[in-house]
Amino acid sequence: MDDPSSLKGLRILVTNVTGFLGLPAATACAARGAHVLCHDPSFHESATRALFKRAHPELTALAAQAPRALAEEAGPLACLIANDDHPAIRVPLGPPAVDEMRAALEALVVEPFARIAEIANAMKRRTDGGKVILVSSAAPLRGLANYAPYVTARGAQNALARTLATELAKDRVKVLAFAPNFVESPTYFPDDLLADPAKRAKIEANIPLGRLASLEEAAAAIAFLASPASDFMTGAVLPYAGGWA
Repeated sequence: MDDPSSLKGLRILVTNVTGFLGLPAATACAARGAHVLCHDPSFHESATRALFKRAHPELTALAAQAPRALAEEAGPLACLIANDDHPAIRVPLGPPAVDEMRAALEALVVEPFARIAEIANAMKRRTDGGKVILVSSAAPLRGLANYAPYVTARGAQNALARTLATELAKDRVKVLAFAPNFVESPTYFPDDLLADPAKRAKIEANIPLGRLASLEEAAAAIAFLASPASDFMTGAVLPYAGGWA
């Protein structure tokens, strides 16, 4: 019997592949048989794409950056993994937070929305539809003081997943939000921070399961969501936070 979690033969696009869970997710999907295409802002330079290809021969780097051009270069996709990246900047309420709010919303909502719009429209023409997975955050599910711009933008991503799932269901396009927190990544937990036993213990004390997740296990969860095994799921915001949310 066929394995419903296999990605064999599926075309998957991962955006912002060099950020947070992008490369682990792309690698996990390729290992399960997918043809994985990768977007990154740095890929407009041919030398950067060549370096990426040498380092990751199982993945394909795309040059296009504009939403429509990217959708055309990617071609027909079974799944888009929208791994849109922006730093979680600590900024208390005040004038500087307003500028950061604009930047966070542009990076995490406006730009991804433009790409999703182009790619989802192409998915509508497929007989089996397609799937969009937004890599968001569990932080909006509880809130995080002094990080209003980042948390608000991530919450907007979660809302976008639920709304687009309703809008696109008739076209067989599924939309999910994968909402992690406490994943052991230098994006959010620098190596020198985790190397300090006392600081690591303080972080892990907040997690009901008592540990950080590895990048590899988080990527495996995304690969499962990209597979046919999750095809009856849409509109879900899935916390991946060890019980914290």
